[in-house]
Amino acid sequence: MIERSVDLSTTLMYVKGVGPQRAAMLQGKGLETVADLLAYAPFRYEDRSNLKPLGQLTPGEMATVIVEVSSVRMKGLPRMGLLEVEFRDSTSGKLRGKWFHGSYLQNVLVPGLRVALFGKVESDSYSRDLLMMHPEYEVLSEDDEDGDSSLHTGRVVPIYEAAGKITAKQFRSLMRRVLDALGPLDDPLPENIRSRLKLPSLWESIKTIHFPSQTEDLRLLNLFRSPAQVRMIFEEFFWLECGLALKRAKAQQIKGLRFELNDKVREKIKAMLPFKPTGAQKKVLLEIAADLSSGRPMNRLLQGDVGSGKTLVAAEAAVIAIENGYQVAVLAPTEILAQQHYFYFKHLFQRIGYPVVSLTGSMSEREKSQVRKIVGAGLVKVIIGTHAILEQDVQFQRLGLAIVDEQHRFGVMQRLRLMEKGLQPHVLTMTATPIPRTLAMTIYGDLDVSVIDEMPPGRIPITTKHVNNDRVDQVYSFLRQEIELGHQAYVVYPLVDESETQAVKAATKMYQHLSEVVFPDFKVGLMHGKLPPSQKEAAMADFKAGLVNILVSTTVVEVGVDVPNASVMVIEQAERFGLAQLHQLRGRVGRGSAQSYCILVTEKLSETGRERIRTMVDSSDGFYIAEMDLRLRGPGEFFGTKQSGLPALKFGNILRDPELLEEARLEALSFIQHPPSEEALRTGIKYLQENWQRRYGLVQVG
Repeated sequence: MIERSVDLSTTLMYVKGVGPQRAAMLQGKGLETVADLLAYAPFRYEDRSNLKPLGQLTPGEMATVIVEVSSVRMKGLPRMGLLEVEFRDSTSGKLRGKWFHGSYLQNVLVPGLRVALFGKVESDSYSRDLLMMHPEYEVLSEDDEDGDSSLHTGRVVPIYEAAGKITAKQFRSLMRRVLDALGPLDDPLPENIRSRLKLPSLWESIKTIHFPSQTEDLRLLNLFRSPAQVRMIFEEFFWLECGLALKRAKAQQIKGLRFELNDKVREKIKAMLPFKPTGAQKKVLLEIAADLSSGRPMNRLLQGDVGSGKTLVAAEAAVIAIENGYQVAVLAPTEILAQQHYFYFKHLFQRIGYPVVSLTGSMSEREKSQVRKIVGAGLVKVIIGTHAILEQDVQFQRLGLAIVDEQHRFGVMQRLRLMEKGLQPHVLTMTATPIPRTLAMTIYGDLDVSVIDEMPPGRIPITTKHVNNDRVDQVYSFLRQEIELGHQAYVVYPLVDESETQAVKAATKMYQHLSEVVFPDFKVGLMHGKLPPSQKEAAMADFKAGLVNILVSTTVVEVGVDVPNASVMVIEQAERFGLAQLHQLRGRVGRGSAQSYCILVTEKLSETGRERIRTMVDSSDGFYIAEMDLRLRGPGEFFGTKQSGLPALKFGNILRDPELLEEARLEALSFIQHPPSEEALRTGIKYLQENWQRRYGLVQVG
C-alpha cells in the first residue's frame, strides 16, 4: 500500500511503484506531482463490461476476453505481413487475433502469455473460427502490478495516452493507488457557483473521470460531456478566466501616455491615406484613438481577414503617436515580413515626410550601428524590424507605440521586452488569423479586441481552382491568356524542409524555366528572401509598375504586397502550405477591379492535405478557414501555445468546448468584479497564485 502521507503536492518519484526511471517518463508528459497525475485525463473510454469465456462468444458483439496465447505466426513479408495469433481459455474455446503490419507484436504476444483482448467478434471466413481483427490488448502476466484485472476488464475502462513505456494499464494501476491514498479533496470552486450550476464536487469528479461507474453514459464520456468532465472543463476555464480578469484589472491601473487627437493629427492622417477608409476601419481607428487618449497603456488586438486593411489602420495609429512627439516600433516575427512592412510604411509615410528605418538580423554590424544611433537620438520616428529591435543596445529616445504583427507567432516575453523600452508604450498587435471573439479574448488574455469585418469596396471574390501538377501546362496557357489581357501573375514556391535556401533554388530554377522556355516573350521577375533589400525593393517596384508580367517568388510575397493589376496567384506544391498561409497568399490577388484567380498545384495529397485544398476551393471566408485550420491542426499548434502564452489545458479544449468557455468567462468576470465576499475573493486569488502560476506559468495574477 502507498503511504497515507501522500498529498497533491507529492512528487511522483516518491509514489510507490514509480521511482526515478518512470518519474522521468512522466515528466516528459509534464506530470511532476500527484495533482498533475490526477489532471491527466483519459482521451477515450471503452466498455469492457461484456466479459465472456470464449465458449459463449457470438459473432457481431463487442466483448472482452481473458485468454492465453497458444501460437503465433507471421504471414508474408516481416514488415508488411499479417500476424496471426491463436488464443485459448479454460473453457477450451479458441479465438484468432489478426493484425496487419503486426510484426511489432511478434516479441510481445508470445506463447503462454496471459492477456485481455477487447474488440468485435467475427467469424473467420477461411477457418470458421471466431476472430478479432486488430483487437485492443493488455498483458496480464506475472508482472501485473496490482494483480487485479478488474481495473482493466469487466467495466468501462479509461484509455490514457502512454508516457514513454508507461502504458494505459499502468496508468490505471497508478491512478487507483493514488486515489486510494488521497481520500476526499478540498473543492476550490466557489460554493455558490458550484451549487447554482449543479456541478459535482471535485473529489467525485476526479474519481468518476478515472474510474467511471457502470451507470455512466459511455457516449457522453467519449464526447467529454459527462457531468464530471463538464465540471472539470468548466473549472479549468473558470480559473484561467479569473487569472486573465485579474491581470487585465491590474493593467488598467497602470498610468500610460496620453496622446492628443487634434485637427493637426487628423490632417496628417488624411494626407497619408491612399484611399477612403471603410466603415470598419473607421470604427476600429476610433477604438484605438480612445485607447491612445485614455491615459492608460493600450493593449489592443486588431484582427481582420487578408486584405481588410489592418496595416493601414496601424499606420494611422502611428501618425497619432508621431504627431504627439513619440517614436513608433513595428515588430514582425520574420525578416521577410519585416521587410514587407518596411516597404509598405515607407511608401505611405513618404507622402507626409516621415523617414522610416529597418533593423533586421541580416544587416551588417555597421548598418545596425548607424540605425541604433539615429533611433537613440530620436532622429527617426519609425523603426521596423525583427527581434533585432529587442536587443539591449537598441535604445529609443521616446517610444510611444509598439505595433506587433502576427502575435500568435511572437513570444509573450519578447513583447514585454519591447514594452520595457518605453515608459509603458501603447501596444497594438495585429493578426490576419481571424478567430472567434471569445477565443481571442482568452488566447490573448489581457488584450482588448477590435475586428475589421469589412473588405474594401469593389472587391470581386477570387476564384480558386485545384490542379494536379501533371496538368501544369494548362495552368501556363491560362497565365498567358491573363497576361495578354494586360494582367500580371505570381508563381509561388514553398519552403522545403523549412529551408529558405532550398526554396530559393526551386524558385530560381523555375524562374529560368519560365523565362527561357515557357514565356520567353514575357518579362519574368524573381523575388526571394536571400536577395539584398535593395534588389527586393527593385523587384517589387518593377512588378508594381507593370514592368514585370510574372513574378516568381518564395513566400516573401505572403504578406503586405499590394499590386491591384495582379490577377493570378499560382501556388506550386500547395500541399506543403498550411491553410492560413494559403489564404494569405491568395489575398495577394483580387485587389483590383478584374476577376482574379488562385490556382493550387499539388503533387501527392494526404487526407489532411486534401481537406485543406478542399477548404480553400470552397471558401474565401477567413473566419471559416481559420476554424478549419484549428480543426485540422489542433489548438496548440494553431495558436503556437508556448509562444502565445495560452496554457496547455488539461481538461478543456477551446475548439471543442466554446460554450463552456463563454459560460466560465462570464462567471469569472462576475466573481472578480462582484465576489460573494472579500474572503471568497482572497481565497480564490490565493488558489490561483499557488496552483496556476506553477502549472501554467504565464498566467501571472499578482
